Amino acid sequence: MTEHAPATLAQTVMRGLACKCPRCGEGKLYSGFLTLRPNCEACGLDYAFIDAGDGPAIFIIMIAGFIVVGAALVVEVKYQPPLWVHAALWGPLILVTTLLPLRSMKALLIDLQYFHKASEGQLIARKPDA
Repeated sequence: MTEHAPATLAQTVMRGLACKCPRCGEGKLYSGFLTLRPNCEACGLDYAFIDAGDGPAIFIIMIAGFIVVGAALVVEVKYQPPLWVHAALWGPLILVTTLLPLRSMKALLIDLQYFHKASEGQLIARKPDA
């Protein structure tokens, strides 16, 4: 395996949005919809360090909520449609605004975690002030 030059922040973001390996940008990150591969097939990077947690879901929920609730309020105030119209409009929009960007958002946060060398927090021993 060859040494890889450190990626810039712009390269890291593009690799994340493309769901590619954070180190080489070549290998795929996922084996399923949101299931990660054990390692990169191109450079061999072990993906065991990855811990995106609930971050991607929270970002998506906030963004989708803003879009859907804003649109629903505008439609309600302007047109006052029956309830079934709201269900027909906002149900599919919720699915689209949450499921489509979730994969890319998770990959982006994983790649940014690798770029910034983020790891689990650790306590350090400090000397008391004199």
